[in-house]
Amino acid sequence: MNPNAVNPNQYTIEPIGLIRTPFVDKFGIPRQPSLAPHAIGTLKLVAPFNHADCVRGLDGFSHLWLSFIFHETLGRWSPTVRPPRLGGNEKVGVFASRSPFRPNSLGLSLVRLLDIDTKNGVTLRFSGVDLVDQTPIVDIKPYIPFIECQNDAQGGFVSGAPTTLNVEFSPSAQSQLAHLPASDSSTLRALICEVLAQDPRPAYASDPYRSYGIKLYHYEIQWRCDGQTALVLSLEPR
Repeated sequence: MNPNAVNPNQYTIEPIGLIRTPFVDKFGIPRQPSLAPHAIGTLKLVAPFNHADCVRGLDGFSHLWLSFIFHETLGRWSPTVRPPRLGGNEKVGVFASRSPFRPNSLGLSLVRLLDIDTKNGVTLRFSGVDLVDQTPIVDIKPYIPFIECQNDAQGGFVSGAPTTLNVEFSPSAQSQLAHLPASDSSTLRALICEVLAQDPRPAYASDPYRSYGIKLYHYEIQWRCDGQTALVLSLEPR
């Protein structure tokens, strides 16, 4: 037996960096990428992947695939899952879903490339991220439209974009936004609207008076929903 041969049943994956995102925890993260364009992610590549040659030519692509690890559910998987799109009641096989509870905890996310900075190592910025802060990224690949955009593709039980909520701000929340720096205020408001419009509540939620909290960047946002409108109650620095 060749002592240098690779055993296909044993392998390791080394992260190329940890992505920084607005999402401090899982609650509130859009269930798919690109649903919140104001969700910005920053990835600083680590050695030995932080050489400018590693990203040569990448600026010619508008969108990228990020391969990542579901690190918060590492080692936990189930043969069947309950997708939120089916109301959390119907089961499908794990391979017919994008559940984080997967055999190898691998995920794939399509993001828009905003910027590449190679002045001090390599730092990439993306929009439309759907990853929790500090998610390990293990690979980057360019999205190629003529191959990967299939007009006749079928979406299974995911038929079309989900319905969205109206998002409104209470007078108190509007006042709190007004006291933030102008750049923070506009960006945070847009991100809050994009996140809450997707209705991140559990599928079984129905109490219009129950308040929820989501953490975005350095802020804790309190809100409630009557099934049609998400009302932002307050936002406080964490």
